[in-house]
Amino acid sequence: MRSSKTRKADYSFITLLFILIFFGLMILSSAGVAVGIRSFEDQYFFIKRQLLLGFLPGLFLFLVLAKMNYEVWRKYATPIFGLGLFLLFLTFIPGIGSTNNTGTHSWINMFDYSFQPAEAMKLALIIFMSAFLAKMGSKIENLKEGFWPALGVGVVPIGLVILQPDIGTTAILFAILIALLFFANAKFLHLSSLLLVAIVGFTFLVIIAPYRAERLTTFLHPELDPQGQGYQINQAFLAIGSGGVFGLGFGHSRQKFQYLPEVHGDSIFAIMSEELGFVVIMGFLFLLFLILKQGFMIAKECKDDFGKLLVSGIMFWFFAQSFLNIGAIVGILPLTGVPLPFVSHGGSALLINMAAMGIVVSVSKHS
Repeated sequence: MRSSKTRKADYSFITLLFILIFFGLMILSSAGVAVGIRSFEDQYFFIKRQLLLGFLPGLFLFLVLAKMNYEVWRKYATPIFGLGLFLLFLTFIPGIGSTNNTGTHSWINMFDYSFQPAEAMKLALIIFMSAFLAKMGSKIENLKEGFWPALGVGVVPIGLVILQPDIGTTAILFAILIALLFFANAKFLHLSSLLLVAIVGFTFLVIIAPYRAERLTTFLHPELDPQGQGYQINQAFLAIGSGGVFGLGFGHSRQKFQYLPEVHGDSIFAIMSEELGFVVIMGFLFLLFLILKQGFMIAKECKDDFGKLLVSGIMFWFFAQSFLNIGAIVGILPLTGVPLPFVSHGGSALLINMAAMGIVVSVSKHS
């Protein structure tokens, strides 16, 4: 293992990150009130779960991984990747895997605890591919000796998630893979050809599943079915528009009272906009930009290819998922059910996200 010199962590990055985390907890505490009362007779149900199952264990992992030398992930990249694939396989086993109301095999239920393996697979894919591509070096420019082997390994978890099927997570995993190949200096011709194949593949997935075609039609013309497929996006538009410049005030959303679906999940950005308004939303987007900028600066300053790819992959994951969520809610992308990182409810997602950011801090210390 290459020796490295320890320096101070990037406290600017840490400060910005925890501002986002605490802001997300604050928004969730308001957005989940009505659903918590209706479904669990507890207005604090979602924020308590987020704290106990997400934030507290996530904070522990963040602190441990931030202190640990990131080079250890290079050594254990393959076992981590194998474990991630094994967990994805478990979602298809009756009695262990469970399905949601759309028939998607995305969850594992064990010991009264639900876990979404695809969230862990995002980080496992970044760790493994970073080590794989760093070892490969300039061979990535060669189609047969570099690009095809890297692509062949990287698409394995994507294929398993397609079988669930979870198109939103598939899009994120594929975006992460493309980004890592790009950061590893794969040829533009190879990447553009892969993107073309991906577009054809996603088109096929839309055609074979009627509900995906309906979502695409709704994205193009949300006004055509305001009480059916277009209901969520139309209610989201109403929430965002109602917020105006300064918002209705924290806790004063009307759409969260059984009008807008998934207010604690992928629709939480609409509730945020309704309560806090355009000015605060612009501040929130600027905060996301600052975190991305600081994260990519950590990657740029890293002299080690593995560390550079590791941080770049994590930060691109953060960007891609945020963009997919916000873009869908404001109507520039189709709805995919992708949660907003560090804001939407999801204990396993928050835990994994905080662990990933702990690795970013580790690179800032040990690179």
